[in-house]
Amino acid sequence: MAAAIKAINAKIRANPVSDYLCSTHFWGPASNFGIPLAAVMDTQKDPEIISGKMTLALAGYSGVFMRYAFAVTPRNYLLFGCHVVNFGAQVTQGYRYLNYWNFGGREKALSARAQDGLAKAEGSMDSAASQVEGAVKDAASKVESSAKDLAGQAKAQMDKVTR
Repeated sequence: MAAAIKAINAKIRANPVSDYLCSTHFWGPASNFGIPLAAVMDTQKDPEIISGKMTLALAGYSGVFMRYAFAVTPRNYLLFGCHVVNFGAQVTQGYRYLNYWNFGGREKALSARAQDGLAKAEGSMDSAASQVEGAVKDAASKVESSAKDLAGQAKAQMDKVTR
């Protein structure tokens, strides 16, 4: 059994592509790519949920491991690429964090939300006012027609009494 495993291992290691695909130089960065993918996806979310401390920690982590990717022998370009993407995404998140919390982005966002709410409230008030106006016009026409009917009945009674 051991001889069979050694033979399979030798066959894998003889081919440079399969040797690379079965090494930690491939699987380490491949499994690590979840971090930059999540960071890139988070750039589309609300900046209020960004953690400044975690963003700084991940940017530092990526900076260190970019250096490590070139320090090992042979150089691990896949690991380097993974951490370049992560570093870029973390710097973007850091900019969004600072813009939102320190440079007035939060106030602009809150102001925009308030303006949207005000516009919706004005729209619903206009709609309610037009509904009330329509109801008042309907009621006025009903009262007018009832008054005309009563006036006609009163005139008929007066004519009856005066004859």
